[in-house]
Amino acid sequence: MSIFVYVNYMLSVSKKKGVICDLKCKFNTSFPAFFAANKSKVFNNGTNVNLTCSDKTWNEILHVIWNIYFRDHSCKITFSSSGEAGENSCRDGMSLQNTSSAQSYLYIPNFSTDDVGMYKCESVYRGGRENYNINVSITVAPKISAWLEYDGRKTVAVCRAEQGNPAANISWSPGENKSVMSINPSDGFFNVESRLSEEEFPENLTCIISHLLWNQDKTLVPDRSKMKAAAKAHLALTCTGAVGVALVILGGLVYFALKKPTLLSFCQQTDTSTSKPPMTSEDVEEVEPYASYVQRVNSIYN
Repeated sequence: MSIFVYVNYMLSVSKKKGVICDLKCKFNTSFPAFFAANKSKVFNNGTNVNLTCSDKTWNEILHVIWNIYFRDHSCKITFSSSGEAGENSCRDGMSLQNTSSAQSYLYIPNFSTDDVGMYKCESVYRGGRENYNINVSITVAPKISAWLEYDGRKTVAVCRAEQGNPAANISWSPGENKSVMSINPSDGFFNVESRLSEEEFPENLTCIISHLLWNQDKTLVPDRSKMKAAAKAHLALTCTGAVGVALVILGGLVYFALKKPTLLSFCQQTDTSTSKPPMTSEDVEEVEPYASYVQRVNSIYN
């Protein structure tokens, strides 16, 4: 409002003095340009990455600041045209570089999961400033496999895509599109798995897996060796259990057979202990003194 009033005042003064002038030659009403935006970038695992904060050249830039936030730490890279030493607390070769046309960019060699995070940059140049928040993620092809397994009751076809980002898509051929279980581990990658029971799949069953990194879908025939191994393991476990039960029963019978004479003798001893025991020699010796005494007394009277 004050600028508008001041401009009107100067116009009136110019008119009174009969001065004809372009306002742009008298007043600089422009303000420094400012631009801010949020971006998302996805890069393939193992590639070299260039991130730009501005299209200005080194000659125009006053300073550049990159604040980078990873999952478990952060770092900072700066540049100043004033001659001050720049800061670089980032590791793994991350640095500020410039193109052949002197345009500044952040260089990330051999991009990996450790480089995933939020990249915030500020670029100040003559006449303006730009701020960007760049969410950087990674694309990783999954490890794929398919097999038949035996769960103890029936045969199951399993197709799996592990440690991929983004998540892979799984389908079955011919014509079976069953529900897919997807798990997102803490490390940010996706495990995807689909299962079909034996009554749902034909003999020529194949698993089809698609992913963002692949130009063509991958096709797998379920491996039967795991099913055979699982069936053998199940059979071995069943046989082992049966043998174990038989051994326990046999051991019980043997134990009872060995203990039977002892039990019988114990029972006989119990029966005899209930009847009157025969008189021993000690008992006779205890009675004989009384008998001799009686005889002596009788002889005196006689």
